[in-house]
Amino acid sequence: MSIASPTSPLSPPADVAETAGAAPAEAAVKTRRRRADLLVAATALVMAVWVTGALWSDPTHRASGVNSGDQAFFEWLLSYGAYALTHGADPLFTHLLNVPDGVNLAVNTSISVYAFVFAPLTILAGPAMTFLVILTLNLAGTAYAWYWLFSRHLGANRIGAAVGGLFCGFAPAMISHANAHLNWTAQWVIPLIIARCLLLVRRDRPVRDGALLGLLIAVCFSIAAEALFFTALALGVFTLVWVLSRRAEVKALVRPALTGLGSGALVAGALLAYPLWLHFAGPQRYHGTGFDPHVHNEDLAAYAAWPERSLAGAVGLNTDLAANPTEENSFFGLPLLLLVIIGLVVLWRRTDRGHRANLLGLGVTAGLFFLLSLGPELRWLGRLTAIPMPEALIGGLPVFNAALPSRLALIVAPVFGLVLAWLATALSRTDGGSMRVTLPGPRWAWIAGLTVALLPLVPTPLLARERAPVPDFFTSGQWREYVADGGTVVPVPITNDLLPDGQRWQAAALADAAGAGEGVFRLPAGFFLGPGGPNGTGRIGPIPRPTQTLLEQVAKSGTAPEITDADRAALRDDLRYWNASIVVLGDDVHGAHWPTYQPALKTVMTDLLGPPQRVGDVWLWKAPAA
Repeated sequence: MSIASPTSPLSPPADVAETAGAAPAEAAVKTRRRRADLLVAATALVMAVWVTGALWSDPTHRASGVNSGDQAFFEWLLSYGAYALTHGADPLFTHLLNVPDGVNLAVNTSISVYAFVFAPLTILAGPAMTFLVILTLNLAGTAYAWYWLFSRHLGANRIGAAVGGLFCGFAPAMISHANAHLNWTAQWVIPLIIARCLLLVRRDRPVRDGALLGLLIAVCFSIAAEALFFTALALGVFTLVWVLSRRAEVKALVRPALTGLGSGALVAGALLAYPLWLHFAGPQRYHGTGFDPHVHNEDLAAYAAWPERSLAGAVGLNTDLAANPTEENSFFGLPLLLLVIIGLVVLWRRTDRGHRANLLGLGVTAGLFFLLSLGPELRWLGRLTAIPMPEALIGGLPVFNAALPSRLALIVAPVFGLVLAWLATALSRTDGGSMRVTLPGPRWAWIAGLTVALLPLVPTPLLARERAPVPDFFTSGQWREYVADGGTVVPVPITNDLLPDGQRWQAAALADAAGAGEGVFRLPAGFFLGPGGPNGTGRIGPIPRPTQTLLEQVAKSGTAPEITDADRAALRDDLRYWNASIVVLGDDVHGAHWPTYQPALKTVMTDLLGPPQRVGDVWLWKAPAA
């Protein structure tokens, strides 16, 4: 499995092997490496701040320009995690949202590890700041982690590893998911998992390395379970191909591999026993996402297209081939696509048998995930072609049915990054790295090829938009005068993925309560994944009750319909169902994807419940007595 040790994965690269002491020359090498490490880390951090700069200008009042609903959801998760930590609450199931049924966060993206680690920052600075810090560190950390893996374990020298690592950290898919996805941008954990798998068979510490692998698996499950599933599949495919190519060497690797994997399974199993039970057998679980795989499949042409937030996109070369702006999961551009294919062929022809096994494993893995990312039916230039694809055979299987096919393309990017690292290593005239291959043709031609392939993909800053601050009614704790313990605040409109204000209000209250040790109000509905989709699949939020549907239509259209007695009766039923204490309308209603109309909402609510009270900076109605 190691490109750095073609004869056997048990033979570690020089920098992994342990030595009794360091000669002066070795000390100089370590000094140069530390300097290179710091330079790459600093470069990655500067690039991450550059990409997220529009949010850093005002973290509290600015949000993702294309995905503010998801941002509100992750901010809520960060606040709830801090609240659960300080109150001893269940971090994976809550009744504070979706009254009265609650929400199973194990089947959502709970990011509990992030929520716990960054709880002090959430309490002190608020969830919006914590969200932005994590997003920025995700991008920088992912770039550095791939650089570290390529340079320490996969045979690239420092220059080559920097090229490959920075590509992986700021690949088109990473920039696309940086539009508010704290889970998919947390790719830094994947190189750590891969490195630990390599060490299982490279040195004689399988129990210790396996235990650390189990810990990393638990961390990854908390942050991005879908990414963990994809990684396991990719490593399984690569290992199978490698084993079939190097049968003679497999026998010596079986015992340490099985020992390490067994140790890892015990640790991961102990840490994930409750989350896995909740995920597969707990209340409010579901099977499959409910998203149509014929919509969320990668367009074949997207692999050669340019991403929107890139230099190429900035000059108008982007094509609208993604399901939405957060799902540009390939978009490598034709020059990079050709360079990687040519690079794989050249490396194959000019390296030895040991490296060929690795190249074959990488090629098969990338090719398989490329095919599966195309979904059950081939899409070309935005249109379905009625040509069936391999994903149709497995898309309905358990676990597979919970993954969006287009995201399988995320596995292809690190393979491209590793090929780039090896090519840059071969071109570099500095020492280091074990990929000692002489590339054909003039050196300048390869450098020009790398430039033409990578320069158009340099990311441009994410788009941001203004959003109204959380009302002082909630940030000051004034709401406590109107809501009894266990009572529910009903936001107008009712919270969902398109209208996230209520969840932001509760996130602010949760962060405050986490620091003060107090309770917090509950919310009806909300933005989360839960049961209720077709054929037992999941859906976003609960099945809407009549009041939620009415208020969403008003918010979106700006038209106040004539209110009937039936509407008023439905509202009273809904308020009783939610155990509502108060109904609250802010002065500004945030719509994640379209304009909203606060005056029409105020008119409708006045027709439903009578004139409101002005309390601080919100309009408030007390729920009628049952």
